[in-house]
Formats: sequence, C-alpha cells, structure tokens
Amino acid sequence: MSGMQAAVNNALNAGVTPSDVIARIRKGFEAVSRKYDNGEFFLSELIMSGETAKAALDVLKPHFQKATREKSAKVVIGTVEGDIHDIGKNIVSTILLSSGFNVYDLGADVKSQDFVDKVKETDAQIVALSALLTTTMQNMRTVIEDLKKRGLRQNVKVIIGGQPITDEFAQQIGADAYVDDAPKIVKVATELLGEAL
Repeated sequence: MSGMQAAVNNALNAGVTPSDVIARIRKGFEAVSRKYDNGEFFLSELIMSGETAKAALDVLKPHFQKATREKSAKVVIGTVEGDIHDIGKNIVSTILLSSGFNVYDLGADVKSQDFVDKVKETDAQIVALSALLTTTMQNMRTVIEDLKKRGLRQNVKVIIGGQPITDEFAQQIGADAYVDDAPKIVKVATELLGEAL
C-alpha cells in the first residue's frame, strides 16, 4: 500500500467522508496544475501527482460503489482515442459513483467504437468524454457521429470536458453539455436526465 493509500484509509477511519477526500485531492491537483502552467513544475511532477491521485481513487472507489443502485442512471465514461490523460476523468468517475450513478469507466485512449459498443451494451443514458490534448479534441466529434450512425444518439446525452474544451466547442460538435469543473458533473448530468424524462 502506498503512502497516499494509507493516508486515505486513515482519513476514512477518522470519519472524513469519501466526498471530502475527493474535494481535497482535487484542490491539490489544481495547485499542481497551476505550478505546471507557471513553469514551476515539470511533466514528471504532473505525472507523479496523477499517479498519487489514482492511488487515492483506488481506495475510494469501493466506498462509492456501495452507494450505486440498480435503477440508477448509467454513464459510460472515458478519455478519447490518442489521449492517455485520465486524472480528471478518474475524479469525475468517482464523483459520479459517489452520487449513485452506475459508471462504466473505459479508461484512457478509448476508440470511438468502444464507446458506442458500451452504450449499446448497457443502454447508458450518458456518455462522458474527456480530452486534455487539443490534438485529440476532434475525436469527441467522432464519437458523437458514430453514435448517430448506430442510431443511438437520440437516446444518450453527451457531456464533454477537459482542459482545452470550451462551451463553444461543445456546441460545434453537437455535445449536450460541457463541464469545466469535476464537481459540476452531478448537477449537469441530473439536469440532462431530467430533460430526457
């Protein structure tokens, strides 16, 4: 067990809620991202912080999975093809789990066909797509187009997010919503599902 995993377990045993732990991890990663943007940290520090966050999320996921319900909404989530960045996606995935959603996390560097197949297999109501690289943003459009080709688009809401993503880009590619901050995912997903009912 890593030092981070031990720290998370100690926090949980002391009565800190999983959601509070997530909030603290997010604040820490935001600080790391700022230092990276300002040139104080380098890629190695960014990767290390991501691995540390992932270790913490591995401890937290079982606590969130207990909260999911058979009839709760299904979300297929992943980082699009060509992009291996998954820290933000992992945080969003865990927040959704903690809020009672059934989450099918496909990981990073996910082909469009894999998103489409999982939506068909699970009858998911939401697809959440992440990209951190400007070079992979267009792969979000590919997923939406492939959902249309398979006749699935009308049954699923598409939410996109990631550092280079904007609301304008979301509208351009036909996404239903753009989330610029992980904790907002539950509110956005709930509102979209409310519209679909």
